[in-house]
Amino acid sequence: MTEKAFQDFYPDNLSHCYGCGRLNENGLHVRSFWDGDETVCSFSPRPYHTAIPGFVYGGLLASLIDCHSTGSASAAAYRAENRPMGSEPPIRFVTASLKVDYLRPTPIEGPLLLRSRFDEIGRRKVIVRTDLFVGDLLCVQGQVVTVRLRDEGSPATDLGSHDRTA
Repeated sequence: MTEKAFQDFYPDNLSHCYGCGRLNENGLHVRSFWDGDETVCSFSPRPYHTAIPGFVYGGLLASLIDCHSTGSASAAAYRAENRPMGSEPPIRFVTASLKVDYLRPTPIEGPLLLRSRFDEIGRRKVIVRTDLFVGDLLCVQGQVVTVRLRDEGSPATDLGSHDRTA
């Protein structure tokens, strides 16, 4: 794929996340893209991502949903503000809440496909629903409540308060 992933637009000071940071040489390098009004990410698990032989470790699945969803929230906010990705000031979101439902064991012979849609897109909060598939098999569902970072890179809200205002 030649288009830039959402995560490629993160400023350098916000590009070190183990899951999605392009500057983390040991990270997962989650890469997310638009597909109409949904976002998609494909990830090929490695043999060391094993939970039990033949299946993916659940913590990896949660990490993929988390990082794909926060990247998707940023892209949705740029789109809602009619701004191109990467324009200043940068828009970044962090996780306030992550809920993951493991519907069945996830085969390691992926690739894993994550597909997300939005329950809510507000200025300070975006709620993302993500389904994770192997082929046509729906294995995991997640909901991520994300909050926007302030321009200086700190959270826009007190995450402990679970501010639900958009």
